[in-house]
Amino acid sequence: MREIPRNEFVLPAEEKKEGFKVLFDGTNLFEWVGNKTDYFIENGELVVDPKKGGSGNLYTKDEFSDFEFRFEFQLTPGANNGLGIRTPMQGDAAYVGTEIQILDNDADIYKDLKEYQYHGSAYGIIPAKRGFLKPMGEWNYEEVRVQGSKIRVTLNGTVIVDGDLAEASKNGTPDHKEHPGLSRTSGHLGFLGHGSPLKFRNIRINDLTKVQPAPVVEKKKGKKKK
Repeated sequence: MREIPRNEFVLPAEEKKEGFKVLFDGTNLFEWVGNKTDYFIENGELVVDPKKGGSGNLYTKDEFSDFEFRFEFQLTPGANNGLGIRTPMQGDAAYVGTEIQILDNDADIYKDLKEYQYHGSAYGIIPAKRGFLKPMGEWNYEEVRVQGSKIRVTLNGTVIVDGDLAEASKNGTPDHKEHPGLSRTSGHLGFLGHGSPLKFRNIRINDLTKVQPAPVVEKKKGKKKK
C-alpha cells in the first residue's frame, strides 16, 4: 500500500462515491496546462506568484460542460484572480468564456466596484452576495456548480450566486459588454492571473455529464378496491 505524503489531498469517501476526480492533490500539475511558471507547487499548495515572469493562465487539460468544481483558496490583501469556466485557452476568459471572480473585494482599492465584480460573481453578468469571505489569511472553501445555463456558487457554506446565465443576459449583460462565451456549452477551467499572489489547494471536479441518472423504478399497481 502506497504511503500518502503528508501534504497530499485525498478525496473524501463521499465525494469519491459521487464521482469526483482530483485535479490538484498538492503533488503535481499533471491535469493542468499553461502558465506553470507563475503557478507552482509549494508545501502541497498551488501558489501564484506573478513576479516569476511567466505569462498567461493555468488551464485544465480537459474540457468540461456541466460540472461541480470544489476548491480552497487563500487571499492576500487586494488579491485579484478568477476562475474561468467553459473557456478556450486564448482570449480574455471573462468574455470568451465566463469568469467567476476570486477577489479581496473588501480592500480599499476596490471600494468603487460594480456589484457584478464582487467575489463569486459571474463577471459582468450575475452579482454575488457579499460578506462571506473569511478573515484575511484564512482558507476559504468554494463550490461552483454549472448545469446548462444554471450556475450556483457556494462560499464557505453560503450560496452567494444562484442564477441563470441565459436569463441574466437575455436583455443584455449588466456590464453592457459582449460575452460571446455565454453561448459555449463546454471548455476548459482556468485560474486567471491578475497580478496578485494567492494560493489554492484541494482542487477537484465532478463531471456531471458522466453522471448517469438513477433508474426509474415503476411502482407496482395494487388491486383496485371495490
